[in-house]
Amino acid sequence: MSELNSANLIVYSPTDDSGTDRGSQDLGGDDKKLRRREKNRIAAQRSRKKQTQKADKLHEEYEGLEQENTALKREIRKLSEEVKHLSEALKDHERICPLIHCAMNFVTMPRPHPDVIASCLPRDGQSGVS
Repeated sequence: MSELNSANLIVYSPTDDSGTDRGSQDLGGDDKKLRRREKNRIAAQRSRKKQTQKADKLHEEYEGLEQENTALKREIRKLSEEVKHLSEALKDHERICPLIHCAMNFVTMPRPHPDVIASCLPRDGQSGVS
């Protein structure tokens, strides 16, 4: 044994557990990696599910707003038609209304008493149209 270089010899004694510890550490490290991967996989699934739910909620809100917008546009068209109809009715009425042509409308005073306004109205048997 004197011929052998002592630096090249590796001696394992029963009290030296470094070889077996390294193997069990690798198994423990693999276990930790697996647990970490599983935990990460579950977190990623949760995140994707939450993202999908958020997108679904936004889509539902979008559809509701589209329906509301359509209903409001329909109401605008209806009210515009009503304004047009009432404007035409007012123009027709203005041509025959005696109150519009009454001299009291051109006086800048507080609103006259109803009896004064009645004087501008045609009397019984008189037509407002001449």
